[in-house]
Amino acid sequence: MRVLLRAHFDTEKANGLVSSGKMGELIQEIVEKVHPEAAYFLPDEGDRTAFLVFDMEDPSQMPVITEPLFREADAKVSYSPVMNLDDVQKGLSQLSSG
Repeated sequence: MRVLLRAHFDTEKANGLVSSGKMGELIQEIVEKVHPEAAYFLPDEGDRTAFLVFDMEDPSQMPVITEPLFREADAKVSYSPVMNLDDVQKGLSQLSSG
């Protein structure tokens, strides 16, 4: 299932990761685990934030993906199922009209 992972990084922890040069390593580690079809990094709600869209083959992947974000960045992490345009069109075509 295609999911959106949103990770809000704790400012103090993220400052330390940036200063030590380890933020790039953490991001690379996560990207290598999930092979996202899209990855965006931006300030959101006042925090450094990562948005990754990827195919989660099994929910058992969550601890492997999420634990480094919790441990190293005190991140607040959420997952949401998402659809691309093809998925929406496929779903809409299955609705009965009327």
